[in-house]
This record gives sequence, C-alpha cells and structure tokens, in this order.
Amino acid sequence: MLDTAETPAETGINERIAERVRELRAARGYTLDALAARCGVSRSMISMIERGAASPTAVVLDKLAAGLGVSLASLFGGEQEGAPSEPLVRRAQQLKWRDPESGYTRRNLSPPGWPSPFQLVEVEFPAGARVAYETGSRESAMHQQVWVMSGRVDIVIGDTLHALQQGDCLAMRLDRPLIFSNPTSKAARYVLAICDAPAT
Repeated sequence: MLDTAETPAETGINERIAERVRELRAARGYTLDALAARCGVSRSMISMIERGAASPTAVVLDKLAAGLGVSLASLFGGEQEGAPSEPLVRRAQQLKWRDPESGYTRRNLSPPGWPSPFQLVEVEFPAGARVAYETGSRESAMHQQVWVMSGRVDIVIGDTLHALQQGDCLAMRLDRPLIFSNPTSKAARYVLAICDAPAT
C-alpha cells in the first residue's frame, strides 16, 4: 500500500497546482461547470484542487490539462510569485511531485516560467506501476518523446505496444489513449520531452 501522507514539499506543489489551474481557467473564461464538462472531472473535485484541498492523481491532472488545452507538465510550471523567470534552474530548485495513486515521481527539469516551446521532465517509475491517460480527448494533439535512462517502460498508444529498454527513445502524438507501465521488479527512470505547441 502506498504512503498517502503528504510532505511539506508535496503540500507546496499542490498549492502551486491549485494556483495554476485557477489562473488557466480564469484566462479562458471557464466556469467550474464549463471546465468539468470539458475535461470529465467533477465540479467538486476541480473546486477542491483549486483550493489546494485535494491531492489529485496524474490521471485527473491530465484530464484537467486536456480540458484547459495545455500539457500536464505546464500545470506544475509557471514562475514563483515575485520571482522573475531565469534560463537556468538548479537541481535543488526543480519541482518534484509524486502521483498518490501509482507512486511515480516527476521532476520538472526545465526553468519555470521561461518562454520555450518545449519542457523536459524526469520520471522515476516504480516497479509494477501503471498509469493510463485518456489523452485522446484533447482538441489539439501535442508532441512528446520518451527517452529511457534505466529499466524498462511499456507504453501502449491506442492499440500499439512499445516495450522500451534503456537508451530507447519513442516519439508520439498525444491524440490517443496512452498507458505507461513498468512490468518489472525494478524501478525505471525516463525523461519526457514535451512540446506545448499543438502537433500538426
């Protein structure tokens, strides 16, 4: 069973996610009901996320990101309040978040708030972990590449299985259901390169 107790750092990230979702929803002029209808997440859950009262899973955040027309990584991004964006972010300053359902952790490698068409994310994927994204509902598909640094990661895009080993790199469009899994007894690590611009 996964430990669901939040650390202070995780609480801070949930507050950051809350602020980002509120900002994006307001910028698009969506009510809570309108966003709920767009992304398939209940109005009450969105409200709790925006208040920082919930620890949303990666699947819920992906649905929210799709409804808002942004990448999942962008929900963790943005500048810290009062801090100008810089082209360099040190390892110790990179945001880290853990999915409460699968236990996988993601670290935003890219400088927060820096204007760039792509973002880098490092993922530590536990043994036996599985995450199923319903990214096929996005209005505009986005590009993403996965480069495996260690271990094995199985990725199912639509009906196609890709078994990735260390050093393998897979390019994909986020326009179909997507499942990440680690079928082994050892943790895996990979880097995601995410392009925020819609795929053509």
